[in-house]
This record gives sequence, structure tokens and C-alpha cells, in this order.
Amino acid sequence: MFVYPKNYDVIVVGAGHAGVEAALAASRMGCETLLLTINADSIGQMSCNPAIGGLAKGHLAREIDALGGEMGKTTDMSGLQFRMLNTQNGPAVWAPRAQCDKKAYQFRMKWVCEVQPNLDIQQGQTAKILVKDGVACGVETTLEVQYLANTVVITTGTFLRGLMHIGSNQQSGGRAGDAAATNLSSSLKDVGLELGRLKTGTPPRLLRKSIDFSKTEPQPGQEPVPFFSFWKDDLFHMEQSRSIPVVAGASGGIYPPGSILDQINQQLPCHITFTTDKTVEIIRANLHKSPMYSGVIEGVGPRYCPSIEDKIVKFADKARHQIFLEPEGIATDEIYVNGFSTSLPFEVQIELVRSIIGCEKADIMRPAYAVEYDFVFPHQLFPSLETKSCGNLFLGGQINGTSGYEEAAAQGLMAGINAARRVQGKEAIVLRRDQAYIGVLIDDLITKGTTEPYRMFTSRAEHRLLLRQDNADLRLSELGHEIGLLPERNYQAFKAKKDAIEKEIKRLQSTFYDGISLLKILSRPESSYQSLPPSESSLSEVEIQQVEIAAKYAGYISRQVLEVEKTKKLEDKEIPLVFDYATVPSLRNEARQKLTKFRPATLGQAARISGVSPADISILLVSLKRFGNRENAASQDNAKNPGKTETCDL
Repeated sequence: MFVYPKNYDVIVVGAGHAGVEAALAASRMGCETLLLTINADSIGQMSCNPAIGGLAKGHLAREIDALGGEMGKTTDMSGLQFRMLNTQNGPAVWAPRAQCDKKAYQFRMKWVCEVQPNLDIQQGQTAKILVKDGVACGVETTLEVQYLANTVVITTGTFLRGLMHIGSNQQSGGRAGDAAATNLSSSLKDVGLELGRLKTGTPPRLLRKSIDFSKTEPQPGQEPVPFFSFWKDDLFHMEQSRSIPVVAGASGGIYPPGSILDQINQQLPCHITFTTDKTVEIIRANLHKSPMYSGVIEGVGPRYCPSIEDKIVKFADKARHQIFLEPEGIATDEIYVNGFSTSLPFEVQIELVRSIIGCEKADIMRPAYAVEYDFVFPHQLFPSLETKSCGNLFLGGQINGTSGYEEAAAQGLMAGINAARRVQGKEAIVLRRDQAYIGVLIDDLITKGTTEPYRMFTSRAEHRLLLRQDNADLRLSELGHEIGLLPERNYQAFKAKKDAIEKEIKRLQSTFYDGISLLKILSRPESSYQSLPPSESSLSEVEIQQVEIAAKYAGYISRQVLEVEKTKKLEDKEIPLVFDYATVPSLRNEARQKLTKFRPATLGQAARISGVSPADISILLVSLKRFGNRENAASQDNAKNPGKTETCDL
């Protein structure tokens, strides 16, 4: 056994979207950090669709960026096509989405990690978590190398005992071409964690020249480009040393220098097509060959990203299903078939693909497959993403039962932040449900748990008008700077923007036209900022948008703020870890069992647990008051009698 001669503050196991954000966050906060991965060539790899954002996921990506994470910047630098979705509806559900160059995204993420101070990268498969006195203190690899650290963050994605399925063929792996982590699951069980099994899948990739795009509907990008990052100056600044000029887009948009859009000078289109009656016939004739339907796959699949088999079976009344043909990069002719994941045998996949309109002669470059993997039931985590059974051990990403790059990156960011703060002796950062979609995501996982891959939706957030993608920086950048993650230059840009918005809103409130304030005029549906009397204010388009939203949605926003205040007492009322629910009289058995299992940190979290009623919360509130009174009395007695040791008998 070899003990590596450097002790770390934080070790991050896994270098996917969660692992990268965790490692960058910890190192940027001043911690000596090790990023340990099975394959150093796969750092930041986009295992499935090379796209970032979409409904609710775009909110998460922008929140990561607002806090000082990396996903938004890398998306902007590697994006092939950008669109703002849902603009026909209100701003609460607008969502940015970008189709990225798969390899450019991965290469940039790898490079960002390589040049990051305080961050080491090593290739090795983690086999064991080292634990001393109930606290994680490092990891051991399959090469029998031990790395020691104060905290450990596990972000293994789909690699824990990963098993890939194509028809009856099974291969060990967390992703095509990459080995599975075969030993770590046992180590997680050894530290007291309960594991389950989940499944996900990916569609085939086709050769571009074999597709007849004339039969499909092109889907262009949007101009001006709705970039993800709030800190576009960073993208300009970082690339200036390479002497890459700013390039004007084909329709007048300005692209960050050094981005993929520089090289193509315009956004690449995606294409929409459809399945046919023949698709249905093939699937129905071969359904017994699908490991999902033959009972071979044990794991539960994602409800909101079903395989094509699931779509045909569960939506039998639909005549056809929409399919998106999306480019994987500018240096490859591979096309991603979005909406067509399957685990049917390869020979059946060929028939299926050629039943799609425009793909009658298409060639498959990579077959589709399903992968099942171990995950940890997330109710075993604190809101900080530290495990309840083992101190200083944090989990982030798909290991917690989630699905998607953005959900993974958001958890990785928070796990990395809190691992670093543990080393620094500071309290954990826990985002509230009214503060961020990240807060909704983590709160849902730890209070409700999951038995299927969890995906974020705007409908999961009860305060979504407050949690828009456009105001993520206004909600979170102050915090990002305070914890040492968001650089000073970004913070100053944020402050200037915030001050400009607030100043303009005050001006509109105090300026009248025909006896009506300009802010009131702007609140009318037919009014726009440009229709107001001209002023000396010189706001950016982004700042104008914030002023307009504040005016037009003031009533709704105020109502949600009041709702947040009403529930704040429950959210702020902490439940001590030592509190024994078995001693609470009149508590229903179901509530007692759920509360004991989930161990909520606050009354607010307790109220969101399935099976816990408002009456249970009222009873619990009374018992907590009594518990607090006894604790205070015991503390006072111990202060008077320092030599006397006394326990609180509930």
C-alpha cells in the first residue's frame, strides 16, 4: 500500500459535470483539492445529448454561473446553437438552451481544471472510502494508492456498478468506452448508506451524409444570441492573450472571441422529423427483445425522458412522435437523434432508425444503449449534501438519484462549496426554496427522496416568479462573492448592474407624465421601456429587461414575497439532530416513521415530507418548544454545577 505524499483539503471522486464544479469550487475557495477520475481524457464529457439548458435546467445553469461556477462559460464558448425557449409565456418560464460542440465543451472543461490553482488531477479508479472514527479521511484506488484528505466528495455519475444493455448483450461500463466503478458501492454500504438501482439511456448517433435533411424541418438558432454566462467580459479577457478577434455573426450578433461560433460564423441548425407507422410496427414486433420489457433491467428509468419503446407503449394513441436531429460538433459529422433512446438489439435499431422520415438510408455510427447503475437514496443526506452516516463525506450528482448535466453540476457545486467550508470551519451554505432552483432541487431530494431519476421542472418551484433565469445573478451573486467563489471583477460588474436597475426604477417611480408615474405607465401590457419619454439613462438591454419585468409583474412578485414571509417561521425553526420522534405524543405512526427516516433539519422540511400532515407539524412544534425549554434548563443547571453531568431524558 502506497500513501500519496500530499495531504489534501478536499478530494473529489469523479470528473463529470458534478465533479468538475465541485473541484473548481473547492480550489477557488482556497482549498488544496484533488480531482480523481477513472479516465483523465473524459473530464467534463457529455455522455448523452451535447446540450445545456432547457426548461428549468437553463435556470440551474444560470444559477451555477451566478455563484461563480463554470458551466455557463463553457457552454457559451462551445455552443453551436442558442435559443431562448418558452418566450410565448411569462418570464418565469423562459429558459435558455444551447446545442454544444461535444468535444469542445469537454476540452475546455479539462483545460480549465488543469490551469486552476490549488487543483491537482490524477487518473485512478476509487475502490474504497477511508474512514476514521466515523469520519471520511481519504480514498484508496484499485492501484492500492491511498490519498488522504479532510473531506471527500463522491460524484460518480452512472459509473457505480454500471451495466450497459443492447438487447440481450450486457457489458460492464458507466458509459460506452469507459469502465465501471466496481468496488466503490460496497464501500458506500460499509459506511452505512442504503443503495438502489436506476437506469438511463442514450439514442443512436447517425452519419450526417446518410440523412436526407430535405425531408426535415430546420430549426435555426436565435439572434441576438441568448448566452448563458453573466460574465461575458471574462470570455473576452481570457482569450485576449491568444489574439482572437471579436467576430460579428451572420445576422449581426456579437460572439465571444474564441468560441465555436467564431469558427462557423453562424449558428448551426438542428432539424425536426417524425416517426412513422413503420416505427410502431417494428417496436411492437420486437418489444420482447427490449431488456426493459423482458425484465432484464432492474433499475427504474427516467419518467420524463422515456425510451422510444416506452413512448410507443404508453402513448399508443399518438400517430407519430417528434424527433430532433442535432449536431454533435463542427469537427464531426455525427448526429444525435434526440427523443429516440432505446435498448433494443442493434439489428432492430437499424430498422427503427430507417423508419424515421429523412433517415431511410441512415447509417448508425454508435448504437443506442441503456445503462443501469447504483445510486444512494438521497434522504440519507443533510441539506449540505454531507451524508448522515459518515462525517465529511459529501455526495453530488447522479449518485443522489438525479438525471441531467445541470442537476448534477448544481449539486456538485454545492457539495464542493460545503466541503471547502467544512475544512475552513464555517457553516454550510444551504440555499432556500425561495432563493434558487438549486435550493428546490436539493430540498426535494432530501425531504421527498426519489425512486426514479429526478429531473428539474419549473412546476417544482412554488416561487418560480422570483426564481427566473434572468435574475439569477441578482439572487445569488452576492452570496457567491461572500463565500469566495465569485471573483471581485464579476462582483463589481454585478453591483454596477444592480445599482443601475434600482436607480432607474426609482427614477420611473418619481417621474410623472400626465399625472401618472412612468413606472405605472410601464406596468401596462401595451407599454414598453422604449415607448416612455426619453431620458439621460443609458441602460443595457439586460438592465432594461429587468426594469420592465419589475414594473409589469410587481403585483405578482409582491404576492410571492408575502407567501415566502408567511412560511419563513417554519423554514427557520430548526429540529435538533438528537430530537427523538418516538417521544412525541399524538404523532401519527406514518409521520413518526417518515420523520425518523428523513431526519429533516427544519420544520419547513418536515412539512414537505410525504405522509406528514399539517396536524403533525402543529404537534411537532409544541414538542420542540418543550424540548427547547428542557435543553435550556439543563444548560443553566450545568452552568451552575460544572462538575455535574446530566442528560436530557425525553
